[in-house]
Amino acid sequence: MKKQDTIFGIHAVEALLNNSPERVIELWLLQGRDDDRLTPLINIASTFGTTLQRAARKVLDDKAGSSQHQGIVARVKAVKPLTESDLDALLDKTEVPFLLILDGVTDPHNLGACLRNADAAGVHAVIVPKDNSVGLTSTVSKVACGAAEIIPLFQVTNLARTMRHLQDKGVWIVGTAGEAEGNVYQADLKGPLAIAMGAEDKGLRRLSREGCDSLVSIPMAGSVSSLNVSVATGVCLFEAVRQRLA
Repeated sequence: MKKQDTIFGIHAVEALLNNSPERVIELWLLQGRDDDRLTPLINIASTFGTTLQRAARKVLDDKAGSSQHQGIVARVKAVKPLTESDLDALLDKTEVPFLLILDGVTDPHNLGACLRNADAAGVHAVIVPKDNSVGLTSTVSKVACGAAEIIPLFQVTNLARTMRHLQDKGVWIVGTAGEAEGNVYQADLKGPLAIAMGAEDKGLRRLSREGCDSLVSIPMAGSVSSLNVSVATGVCLFEAVRQRLA
């Protein structure tokens, strides 16, 4: 396991400072930038004795591996990836689990957007396979706008086995498939629930699809055949939210 990570962007760094300030080793700030968005983060970091350094934009670009850092880059202690055993601990203390399963999402922008959706919808955890899936990268954290530092992301060795385990724990799994007869608005999305979404181009893999308790589609009125996975995830999650609040 790597010992250090890089996180960049105002929302991602703010969420980290608010939730796990002890992980921050040092902050690199854009030289000459002092404004209302950065000052509160500097104050929090100073409270915890975090090293602060100023640098030119090119230095921050190189440290972040991106020009989208918004003038702040953090070097942080890496966290141990959450696994199946950690998932059990979460399920044991959650009365009505609301989970999101992402099967083979490899684009960090899509994972980041899905994490942001999950946080907004009140999801307790996101589950992804360890292989054939993007993990928590600095780009994921930036796109997630802080959600990556809040929503637990579980990387499991065998997704089909984990889905069976969830069912044994009383969690109903609803998967998405374009050919499904029923649509998401007709499904019962209350109670202990996991919504399973497939990869950007292929959808759910066969074993994952077969492991679902039911399959639903999203009604499509136009000529476009499918939605981006993060958009489809938002549609499904917030239909579940609507039902659970009714």
